[in-house]
Amino acid sequence: MNLIDLAKNFSTEEQAITFLESKLWPNGPVCPHCGLLGEAYRIQSKPNTKNKVRPGLWKCAGCREPFRVTVGTIFEDSHIPLHKWMMAIHLMCASKKGISAHQLHRMLGIGYRAAWFMAHRIRYAMASDDPTPLSGTVEV
Repeated sequence: MNLIDLAKNFSTEEQAITFLESKLWPNGPVCPHCGLLGEAYRIQSKPNTKNKVRPGLWKCAGCREPFRVTVGTIFEDSHIPLHKWMMAIHLMCASKKGISAHQLHRMLGIGYRAAWFMAHRIRYAMASDDPTPLSGTVEV
C-alpha cells in the first residue's frame, strides 16, 4: 500500500476506526474490562442533540462499561486522530533509514511534541518483548 492509497483509505476517522476494529476484533468486539466477546453494542448519538458521541464508542452488555478499539493499544489516551496515527505508522515502516519526529511533524501537520510522542509510542510497539539472540555464524 502506497501513501496515496493510504490517504484515500484513511482520510476520515471513521475509516481508520473501522480498519482497526476489523484487524483487532475479527470475531466481533471484545470488552477490555471483562473480556466478554461479541456482547457489546455501538453507542450512537440521538438525532438533533447537542451532545455528540465519539465515533467508535462501544458499550459492553455484561459490565456496562464504555470502550473504544484503542483501549490497550499505543493509541490509548491520545488526542491525535487515528488516521494520522495510521499515516505515521506507514511513514515509519516505509522509510529505509527511519524518520525523525521533525519530519513527521512537517508531513502530518501536527505539533512537534505530538510527533515526538507518536514516534516513541510506535517505536515502543515495534520493539520485540523477547529478543532472540543470534546463533550460528554471525557476520558483521
